[in-house]
Amino acid sequence: MHVEEREGIILDLIRKTGFASFRQIDAALDASPATLRRDLARLEQAGAIARVHGGARIAGSEGAKTATYPSLAGVPFLENVNLNRRQKEAIGKRAAQLCRPGESVVIDGGTTTLQMCPHLAGLNLHVVTNSLHVVSALLPQAGTRISIPGGAVFREQNIILNIGPQDMTPSIYAPRVFLGAAFVGPQGVMQADMVLAAAEHQLIERAEWVALLVDSSKFSGPSGSVVCALSELDVIVTDDGISKAAAEMIRDAGVELIIA
Repeated sequence: MHVEEREGIILDLIRKTGFASFRQIDAALDASPATLRRDLARLEQAGAIARVHGGARIAGSEGAKTATYPSLAGVPFLENVNLNRRQKEAIGKRAAQLCRPGESVVIDGGTTTLQMCPHLAGLNLHVVTNSLHVVSALLPQAGTRISIPGGAVFREQNIILNIGPQDMTPSIYAPRVFLGAAFVGPQGVMQADMVLAAAEHQLIERAEWVALLVDSSKFSGPSGSVVCALSELDVIVTDDGISKAAAEMIRDAGVELIIA
């Protein structure tokens, strides 16, 4: 691939959100790390980008603002939180029943996973979460310990993601993970943004048991960045609006289906 082609791909990646991590750039291009660093150096020298810790952003004041307060593709949290609220509350309550007293769990950021929180009181869990909303919901529970990762705050979703090459997730044993998703289909679990998809994939790689919490509307919709295959899940908790075809798809993948 020619230099101009690589530089064009790099610029397209950065322009999507104003920032691209070196990991994203490396995954998108078949080139050595040394070659990519030289590409980034040329783009920076030309004034197109500014290199920052972990990646690169658009140069100039607008790019600096985006890098400091990054955003993700998809529906903002406050717009999504009340969509299908009754179903999400039922799903969250049922998912909380899957937790074992005293264990460590990961609760990923999302409007459905958030609904677990009221039902976790008294279980004395250790919760690792990237969601500031989940943190706020759990703070009144004296027996619930909370850990959060390091990274950048994405304001519209109120979550913390590591967008650099260093993994800053707390080094603790939390083998059970509760995830949300933007879409679910034959391709697997999907998110609207590739950064969020990559972060969730890291959680799954560490886990021994993974539950997906989604309302039935998530089984129809556009495609996105794939987080994982359906077969990598252990449980999907959803509502009774799920279609027969979607339910069969889940069972065919060998995943337990729980209707809240």
